[in-house]
Amino acid sequence: MHPLKRKSPLRRIVLASAATVSGTVILLSLKPHTSPSVALGAHAPSGSSASSVPGGSKGSDGSSGPTGSGGSGGSAGSKTVTGTSVPTRWGPVQVRVTMTKGRITDVTAVDYPQDNPRDQEINGYALPQLRREVLAAQSASIDTVSGASYTSEGYRQSLQSALDSAGL
Repeated sequence: MHPLKRKSPLRRIVLASAATVSGTVILLSLKPHTSPSVALGAHAPSGSSASSVPGGSKGSDGSSGPTGSGGSGGSAGSKTVTGTSVPTRWGPVQVRVTMTKGRITDVTAVDYPQDNPRDQEINGYALPQLRREVLAAQSASIDTVSGASYTSEGYRQSLQSALDSAGL
């Protein structure tokens, strides 16, 4: 009897091994369809000195302020305030809010989890959604983004601390 006949266990083993190797090769050849960094960089205001690099913002004297809240006066009643850094399970979240005449005109995440590709992917879609909601709601009363609940909560808390510092 030949070793690869129909009812032979060796034939099943060879076929199962070949299928496993083929499946593994196919899975390893898949690549993500977009780069999350492109989506994150699109929301920085033009002409602004806002830095989207984690670790905080640079003040006019070059010192960084990653935690706590600080504000700066701008032109024509514009005010920029940075909220406190809120620790979350996946990393700190901190936002900077720009207000003009008592209205929120811009909000930027200055610190957020981005240590691995999954963090970058999640925040690539969550941060723009949170920004849109804040600008629409004009407050920290915003919905949690599905799949980014820790980032959403940290964003909300940092935003509220910035609004409190600004007196809103």
